[in-house]
Amino acid sequence: MKKAKLTGRIVSPGDPDYDEARTNNNLSLPKFPSKIVFCQKTKDVVNALKWVRENNEEFRLRSGRHSYENYSLVNHGLIIDVSEMNEVAINNEEGTARIEAGANLGKVYRALWEHGMTIPAGTESSVGLVGLTLGGGIGMLSRPFGLTCDHLIEIEMVAASGHQGAELIRANRQMNSDLLWASCGGGGGNFGIVTALTFKLQPIADVTLFAIVWEWDDFEIAFDAWQKWAPFTDERLTSQIELKSKEVGEVVVQGIFVGPAAELKKLLRPLRKSGSPTEVWLKEVPFIKAVRFFDVPSGNQPALRKRSGSFIEKPFPHVAIMRMKQFLENAPNRNASIWQQSLRGAIAQIPSNRTAFYYRDALIAQEYITSWDNAEDEKENVQWVEDLRRILSPFTMGDYVNFPDQSIENWPAAYYGRNFSRLREVKTKYDPHNVFRFQQSIPTNRKWF
Repeated sequence: MKKAKLTGRIVSPGDPDYDEARTNNNLSLPKFPSKIVFCQKTKDVVNALKWVRENNEEFRLRSGRHSYENYSLVNHGLIIDVSEMNEVAINNEEGTARIEAGANLGKVYRALWEHGMTIPAGTESSVGLVGLTLGGGIGMLSRPFGLTCDHLIEIEMVAASGHQGAELIRANRQMNSDLLWASCGGGGGNFGIVTALTFKLQPIADVTLFAIVWEWDDFEIAFDAWQKWAPFTDERLTSQIELKSKEVGEVVVQGIFVGPAAELKKLLRPLRKSGSPTEVWLKEVPFIKAVRFFDVPSGNQPALRKRSGSFIEKPFPHVAIMRMKQFLENAPNRNASIWQQSLRGAIAQIPSNRTAFYYRDALIAQEYITSWDNAEDEKENVQWVEDLRRILSPFTMGDYVNFPDQSIENWPAAYYGRNFSRLREVKTKYDPHNVFRFQQSIPTNRKWF
């Protein structure tokens, strides 16, 4: 049998661009792979998978470099990176787009906007579309249009075949439909290497942006007003709240309304009348300007970070609000914050077992965030996130698989709820030899692995 050879752009230690090539968005968990293969076409992916299997080489998959726990990196192994496979092909007649797995959100939004179309997705432009989609995909259009994966109609994936092989397969509602189901919230890197995704597109034109800001003294009243309003208001409106450290001393609510400013102004009345906002504004803009507004540059830049998350299914009682406030009063640095986004709307119109994304009934997605400048501050920052997660756990449920946290003990239940057993069945069918594995990968049902 002819031995596999690596093809594509290959970067190794000692190459001048090695440090840039190995660096992910999170600098706090550095890894030093032996090779990084930047694939330019599907054949490069097939060759890379065959090569690692023939050589019994540990490997990981990577696209946008935003894995919070750097699960897309490995020491002394090979990285199969698809970021240079990033073409976007739009079919206007069918209202669909075939997007290669390396495309990031910035490129996707810009390409689709040229045709007056979009898909509901995330906010940071350098995030890879494929990882976002495979985990579900929440963002500023979630309530009117659903998750990113709710618009996914087909994937192309290089799967492990036989004992050392690799093959390209497709999954849609007619063919390998169980794999498509698993790819809608089952997380990246579990079943194979996705090389392209096809989406049903959503027409989009002008939207209305808004922001409301309160000072620290209004913390409780501002948060309580938002949480009791945001998941239940008009489904065309998706919003987020950022509870900043006391050192910064702000509570900021922002959002997108798929409708005119006059209507939004009325919808915002419960928030505007809560406490004493220091800033209130709204503005109708083309959707692409809203994309740029929410694209926070700091989120796209590599940094020392720790993040975790959870879902909220009932509004927080006063005791939980005060626990958040206490942690932010004692934050490890001014960059520490708690971020939440309103859910329900179109997300909740799909049953929790219709796709692998389980938390369809959640009101809010929540994220605990910190970053720091000096390596010696890591322990304090990580501990702050873990303690915050633990202290709020009586009032929360699970975690979003795209907010992975290696300290979660029962992570299968946290990420996948009751969908985990079916995900194991899909894993066993499409990756019976457990070729695709990492610290929190879905295991097969075969006991000898």
